[in-house]
Amino acid sequence: CHGTGTVVADPHEIANVLGVPGIAFMIAAGKTVPLAFYFGAPSCVPATPFESAGAVIDGRGIAALMARDDIYFLGEMMNFPGVIHNDPEVMAKIRHAHAQNKPIDGHCPKLHGTDLNTYINAGISTDHEATTLQEAMEKINRGMQILIRVGSSARDFAALHTLISSHPHAGMFCSDDLHPDDLLGGHINRLVKKGLAAGHDILDILQYSCVNPVRHYGLGTGLLQQGDRGDFIVIDNLDDFTIKCHYAGGVKIAEGTTPLFTVSSPEPVNNFHALPLSAADLHVPVRQGDMRVIQVKDGELVTTSKIQPPIIADDCCIASPQHDLLKICVINRYRPAPVAIGFVSGFGLKTGAMASSIAHDSHNVIGIGCSDRDLMNAVNEVIKCAGGIAVATEDGVQSLPLPIAGLMGLGSCTEMAVQHQQLEDQVKKQGCRLTAPFMTMPFLARPVIPHLKITDQGLFDVDTFSFTPLFQGSTGSCP
Repeated sequence: CHGTGTVVADPHEIANVLGVPGIAFMIAAGKTVPLAFYFGAPSCVPATPFESAGAVIDGRGIAALMARDDIYFLGEMMNFPGVIHNDPEVMAKIRHAHAQNKPIDGHCPKLHGTDLNTYINAGISTDHEATTLQEAMEKINRGMQILIRVGSSARDFAALHTLISSHPHAGMFCSDDLHPDDLLGGHINRLVKKGLAAGHDILDILQYSCVNPVRHYGLGTGLLQQGDRGDFIVIDNLDDFTIKCHYAGGVKIAEGTTPLFTVSSPEPVNNFHALPLSAADLHVPVRQGDMRVIQVKDGELVTTSKIQPPIIADDCCIASPQHDLLKICVINRYRPAPVAIGFVSGFGLKTGAMASSIAHDSHNVIGIGCSDRDLMNAVNEVIKCAGGIAVATEDGVQSLPLPIAGLMGLGSCTEMAVQHQQLEDQVKKQGCRLTAPFMTMPFLARPVIPHLKITDQGLFDVDTFSFTPLFQGSTGSCP
């Protein structure tokens, strides 16, 4: 109903949980609706060796996937250090994509200079992580396509939209990590309207949204040329761009806001073996030195590291909401293992805790809380659901189960949006000041976006691409 008839998607998340069967699940589900889905082969399963995933897709696995007719590209190559340093396994995956003449998506935040040249010279042709015009221009000048991204947390349109007019053939629009309530409001069509409001020419905007993706990925969807499929939308006018109806292959699939097809619920698939925690599992004994704390900034995926003294009670380092210091933990969901624990600033929670089994990229269980008891309650609710999102309050725990791989629910987008919004409203009532807290939290476990993150294996310094101790002067990783 928002005008999207063709989806180019990297099933990276479910592949990190379930491997190739997860990709097969997505392809099969996509075939049950009249939209056209073009899935890629996830290049990083696991994303890095510094986290525990539910599956491994190695070079031979990528070779088999790239040879398939229903796999259209190699998904975002997040292991940019592996490309830069010529890692044999990484380079083998890239060669398999080249052998099938299929494009390779990129992921290289803040990369520039010689390292960027090395990355692009490997044949990686897109990036959706540029956050400044200077960064985007350096990548465009070296031949990359820049994907202007708007997600629930990362929103780069304001910084990059001048590219629509200055470089109309060098970019595309993309939605990346949109919550269901945001998805209901629109996705690519919202970027089209933003472009119109910013004064860009409609033909340049449509070049970004309709033409460049088809040409770059070699899609079978129509460009309204002779002999093409009848894939098009009917709009009210070129100023408001309200979609009146939508056709795919010459068949009307939506009228106004009403889809003209039905959707059946799939059988859930999952991989979840985490065991419940006790409060003692979350204790952090006092050690020598100040702590490294993850510093979060609203609307950004890049975090910083700050050093501060611990808050101590009963010989343990504790969260202190009044000092904007919360405890964060990541629990291996695939096998029993010690809990990784750290501290985070910037969320603003005053009471309670939040937890989720959506934690990029391996989707272990992540939680943030004001006390060990609250954090335990939120995490254990996610574990009880075998995947989901939970909020612990003084009155109990609220949750949204996600039975499909701990990533997706079985309800409609509207139903999921309502439930998700209720949880988000709750954490904001408890003091959280972030625009999209349940989108920001999962990225704190992603060890490929600078600067300080935490995986199920410990606190991670992205700048050195190595684990770092919680306390300065200590050795090893988090407790």
